[in-house]
Amino acid sequence: MASPTGPRVTCPEAAVSRTLLLGWVLVQVAGASGTTGVVVAYNITWKSTNFKTILEWEPKPINHVYTVQISHRLGNWKSKCYSITDTECDVTDEIVKDVKQTYSARVLSTPANATSYTGEPKYTNSPEFIPYLETNLGRPAIQSFEQIGTKLNVTVQDPRTLVRRNGTFLSLRDVFGDDLSYTLSYWKASSTGKKMVKTDTNEFLIDVDKGQNYCFNVQAVIASRKANQKSPESPIECTSHEKGVFKDMFFIIGAVVFVAIIFIITLSLCLYKRRKARARESGKENSPLRVA
Repeated sequence: MASPTGPRVTCPEAAVSRTLLLGWVLVQVAGASGTTGVVVAYNITWKSTNFKTILEWEPKPINHVYTVQISHRLGNWKSKCYSITDTECDVTDEIVKDVKQTYSARVLSTPANATSYTGEPKYTNSPEFIPYLETNLGRPAIQSFEQIGTKLNVTVQDPRTLVRRNGTFLSLRDVFGDDLSYTLSYWKASSTGKKMVKTDTNEFLIDVDKGQNYCFNVQAVIASRKANQKSPESPIECTSHEKGVFKDMFFIIGAVVFVAIIFIITLSLCLYKRRKARARESGKENSPLRVA
């Protein structure tokens, strides 16, 4: 039996579905036309030492630029580093306002050279950051040291931070107060066995063997932290018994030379005056007598 032939009837539901699909595709193309090549940031990290804080991320932009926004809890977003092609942004001036706050940042991606772009920028949020708990401690320095007999005195110089108070940059001690301590590692110059002592101030006074040379370095510590507790160690310094003796001899010799110079100058002046006095007397004897 032959199949009936005639005009094909189109299903209204299928036509509507195709129209809606086409419309959706056109909307997506139109929306993407202004964001072609825009890639969101990833691997956002905080790099901070002594409260100097840099936000870093990836990747390097190709057809887009970045803008950074930063905020603390209950605060408003503040834009930093507008439309940059770098992958880092210095946010120090924001976080030093209150180093105990919890900060968040986000990196916005927008098309390059798209001055008329009005779409919502893509962005990625950073992890939270508490400067007081997370900034790395800078390397301290040994300000001075002196070994006298069986005592070694070491003074530590606090690193400076970028936190200000009344226009003055604060030291690590100014910011952390009693939370900050120092550890001194010391050893005989002729040995590798180390000893360690701790102080809550910036001064160490330890017992040592008389006549022995010692080497040492210091490290800043905040024991109350869960991470980033210790700073890098300071450069190693060493005492020198021979240098101390040489220094004493240098001062003694210097004093002797100084006294000798004063003696020579004084003697020269005396001889000069005597010679001058004799010349005047000799001139009087040789002058002719006047006749009245």
